[in-house]
Amino acid sequence: MLTTLQTSYTDTRAGDLAWCLGKDPLPALAELGVEVGEAPGLRAKVELRLLGASHQVLVDAGNGGCSETVACMPGSQAPLPFGVARRVGSWDYEFAARIETLSQGSFAGRAQELLALVADHPHGLAGTFPGDPHAFTAMLVQCTEGSVRWRTWHAYPQEGRLVTTRTRVSVAAA
Repeated sequence: MLTTLQTSYTDTRAGDLAWCLGKDPLPALAELGVEVGEAPGLRAKVELRLLGASHQVLVDAGNGGCSETVACMPGSQAPLPFGVARRVGSWDYEFAARIETLSQGSFAGRAQELLALVADHPHGLAGTFPGDPHAFTAMLVQCTEGSVRWRTWHAYPQEGRLVTTRTRVSVAAA
């Protein structure tokens, strides 16, 4: 699903993104709820939430939930990590982030490619900002091999920077 976010585009920076686990649901500009999973394996309810220049993912598979937020959070002391692995309740959680700097032409092409990938995907949500067609946040979720996985992209055309995250959660071994 592709939507235009009803908010003004503010000049944020990729370096301002912070990461947080366990945050309660925040007000969203766009949401997509999906059920993903394999029969008879893991089935999960996932809520993808666009929070302006950021995202929040809420996962519930009936054995406790997991919440991930990547956002420009004023006063946050938790910068965006390049990698995290930890136990969150009954989940094993893995997170990775990467920041790319692209030329203007490469950035525009990559933005179009990513928006096309997510726009028509049944488990994808993307929001563009008014005023710049290459300013967007996009998310895509799937369930494979007993885990829920999602990828996100945060585009900062004024810097030529693209922040990509990958997350995997799976039921922790006993």
